[in-house]
Amino acid sequence: MALWDWTLKAYGQAGVAEACLVLQDTHRQNTSLLLWSVWAEAADSALLIRAADVARRWEALALTPIREVRRALKPSFPDIDGSQREDLREDVKAVELRAERVLMDAMEAMTKGLGGASVLAALEAASAAWGRPAPPAALAALAVALG
Repeated sequence: MALWDWTLKAYGQAGVAEACLVLQDTHRQNTSLLLWSVWAEAADSALLIRAADVARRWEALALTPIREVRRALKPSFPDIDGSQREDLREDVKAVELRAERVLMDAMEAMTKGLGGASVLAALEAASAAWGRPAPPAALAALAVALG
């Protein structure tokens, strides 16, 4: 199954979205990298470092600025119609999702085959490659949610 399709299916599982948001917002992890690592069963440290580098650069260029705009549009804004603001926020949310897909497509293209790592091992390796490892409990929560 293609990475994007797998990701949408995985993200819909109970607890996955919540665990991803904790890892992203509290522990500053790149959830696209984490999910890719599970899909790819990533075990190759050179591949993980390369993917983390691409994710880090793409996050700085596209994901973080888009996410900040989406979040800034959430509260009401004086003299701006609330429904128009919310419509714009939804448009920005779609752009954010598209930017995540672009990143995941790039990481999928790097993948030469499954690496054989377990879900938790792949998450731990990706988090370490990211450079700011998340707490083991937060990674374990995502591993459990992913099944």
